[in-house]
Amino acid sequence: MKSKLSKYTSIIMWIGVLIYGGLCFYLFYMQSIQPLDYNNRYFQSDLPYHISMIIDDGWYYSFTAYAYQLFYWLGGKGTVLIALFLAAASVLCVFLTEKLLELLLGRSRADALTVGCALALNLVMPFFWRFAGEYRYVSYQAGNIWHNSTYQCMKPVALAAMIYYMKTEKDYRESLSGRQWLGLAGLLVLCTGIKPSFLTVFAPVLAVKLLADLCRKVPFKQVFLLGSTVIPACGVILWQNMILFGADTGHGIALSPWYTFSLHANRTKVAVVCSIAFPLAVLLFSAGELLHDRKYLFAWGITGVGFLEALLLVETGSRSRDGNFLWGYCIALFLIYVFSLEKWLLFLKKKQRCLLYRVAFGICGCVLAYQLFCGLVFFGRLLQGETYFMIG
Repeated sequence: MKSKLSKYTSIIMWIGVLIYGGLCFYLFYMQSIQPLDYNNRYFQSDLPYHISMIIDDGWYYSFTAYAYQLFYWLGGKGTVLIALFLAAASVLCVFLTEKLLELLLGRSRADALTVGCALALNLVMPFFWRFAGEYRYVSYQAGNIWHNSTYQCMKPVALAAMIYYMKTEKDYRESLSGRQWLGLAGLLVLCTGIKPSFLTVFAPVLAVKLLADLCRKVPFKQVFLLGSTVIPACGVILWQNMILFGADTGHGIALSPWYTFSLHANRTKVAVVCSIAFPLAVLLFSAGELLHDRKYLFAWGITGVGFLEALLLVETGSRSRDGNFLWGYCIALFLIYVFSLEKWLLFLKKKQRCLLYRVAFGICGCVLAYQLFCGLVFFGRLLQGETYFMIG
């Protein structure tokens, strides 16, 4: 009876994922047909501009450009197939989030808990507090973004790369097969070609991790092999850099601490904390495990690098207020929410033995529930055509 109930609950959860995919399709289609008018605030997004840059201007700066070009022509010079492609990427992201949770929790198959948590993680938004920032999205930083199509496509590939890396890293000290090397390098190339943001936060932390492994007497050959998987993706970044920051573009990179974070927040540092409220709450009760859990430490390392990039770097020229160095931090935020949720679920096992973990599970659960509520409100209002600059 219990197994049947669990099976039915899992089916209900997957139906929920499909409904989410259908809503995403509607959202992306409505975004795609909006006029190229910067004064338009109805279903506001970057999508019509991304499509126009490819179809009208022939400006190929991302692998998504080739996909959009194909789907545009297959769809009779319409945007239906592009919207369907983006919706499929959103559903794939939930599926891969579930797979990452399975890996972290040591489970062999999906169940209602992991599917439900994966869907929730793809809907959570920052801890909205008007004192910190009045705009539900732009006052904060978030790992779930529905207005930028290249981020939407990068996100599932970044998850796939993270899952493949974790599986490869377990045994790389003894051997790293050619298939494993090509698999990880290929995912990093694809992810970087879509948007370079994940590589910019992943590669520095991988370098530090490999240096630490070298100090632990891991053979240099194995360290070099794993580290070299990022080299092809670095070549892709050089290609993108020429397009985005070439001499004739008028764009560059400068140091400007707190500039991007402060653009729309009332109290910048409070908004930063609200953006990462659930992971910080979990860390408060599991800080003692941080140095002993290398996966958790790696995820926080990625988050730290992403934060520093967003904190310090800005583009010069016409894109100075676009906050494009936030994207690496955004994908890092998404990942730290996944890793933190695994830690939070482990509090369930510990709370039977310790009152502290009962308190921890309750407090962190309340924070997560409120952030999920904020996400549902935000997503629901996006579906009604509101701008992502929505207030309150």
